[in-house]
Amino acid sequence: MLARSSNAPEPHSGATKPSLRGSIAVAALAAGITGIGTAEAGDAGYPDFFSPPELNLYTNIMLDTGYQKYTNNPDWFDVVRPTRLPAFEEEYEPDGKWFQSVRQSRMGFKGTSQTPCGEVKTHFEYELFGVGADAGQTTFRLRHAWGEFCQVGAGQTWSVFMDPDVFPNTIEYWGPSGMVFFRNVQLRWTPWRDGDSSFAVSLERPGASRDQTPYEDRIELQNIRPHLRWPDIAAHYRAGTDWGYLQVAGIVRRIEWEDILDDEFDLSGDETGWGVNVTSNIKMGYTVLKLGAVYGEGVQNYMNDAPADIGAVLQPDNPVTPITGEALPMLGLIAYLDVNWNKQWTSSIGYSSLDINTTDGQLDWAYEKGEYASVNLLYHPTDKVFLGPELQYAERENARDGFRSHDFRVQFSIKYMFDMTLRGDRND
Repeated sequence: MLARSSNAPEPHSGATKPSLRGSIAVAALAAGITGIGTAEAGDAGYPDFFSPPELNLYTNIMLDTGYQKYTNNPDWFDVVRPTRLPAFEEEYEPDGKWFQSVRQSRMGFKGTSQTPCGEVKTHFEYELFGVGADAGQTTFRLRHAWGEFCQVGAGQTWSVFMDPDVFPNTIEYWGPSGMVFFRNVQLRWTPWRDGDSSFAVSLERPGASRDQTPYEDRIELQNIRPHLRWPDIAAHYRAGTDWGYLQVAGIVRRIEWEDILDDEFDLSGDETGWGVNVTSNIKMGYTVLKLGAVYGEGVQNYMNDAPADIGAVLQPDNPVTPITGEALPMLGLIAYLDVNWNKQWTSSIGYSSLDINTTDGQLDWAYEKGEYASVNLLYHPTDKVFLGPELQYAERENARDGFRSHDFRVQFSIKYMFDMTLRGDRND
């Protein structure tokens, strides 16, 4: 969601910035503590493994403002999420409202340090977008806490199952619903990397929810608790080419649950979740076509905007287990075209959807399909500032009652970016 920035650290909307004065104060404090000074051209020339350590500090301030024609869950007033649209008439406040937010603002640090054994990289980033218990609030939220050394990475960052480069150049924070988008705690091994090509495997935290709600909310069964004994296993292969790249990713996970109610029923069970995610960027002159298709069962919490992984299935002929759970099949699609008209003007236009095969045990108003579309025109007076409008549309379709709800917005955003690199002394 980063509208074009030469030093943009992430593709998902914005990055924080308290103020220029505050950023310099933090940088000065870091320099005083670590002996790091600002980088100068004359510092170059050290052998690679004795290069001085570097710290890149970046901050972004972003204002989102606009008008929403319809309504949605008020905790998500400044984003477009089909899952948060009304599931029935008058579920939320009346249609039509003005919104303003600075929750896309963020701040981060990236560090590199050369050692005789290889390069150590670290990345720490937070933003102001509250989720979970803090939904609707402007509050600190961790995005990345990540470290890499040689072929091994550990911490929290983008899941190996996802492709952050398929995120379009839009300004709406949440983004297309039909793409994989998830930052997860993981241990990653990247045995091969060559330019833009790579192969990686990860062990990832099981049962983590996209918006940090308890995992119980991801299973639509009564009186059960998750039993997550194994990590999720993900892998991807990425082939970089002159025209762009093609990435194929896969994931497999075990989902188990136990019935905690002591009665005549036993609702315990288990399912295997799996998914395949194929993505690509195709460069065509001054445009980039971003494509993605993901299919799987029980991997909804890795999606950008999806409901439960497990749905209830009725078994009326089974007196002990009259209801069980099933990993829900789903198909997600995204197609966006990013256009660089010139150095100052950019646009992004596209469509995304997510279809879920619901079960007979789910409610009639359970979420079955969501659609998302947007188009914008952004002006970049410098590489550190952009502003412009965006039109956004979303639709939610229920499973069996025929109800549909919509969201249409006109959003205007302005973003200010700052970054600086500090360089320390060699430890030789």
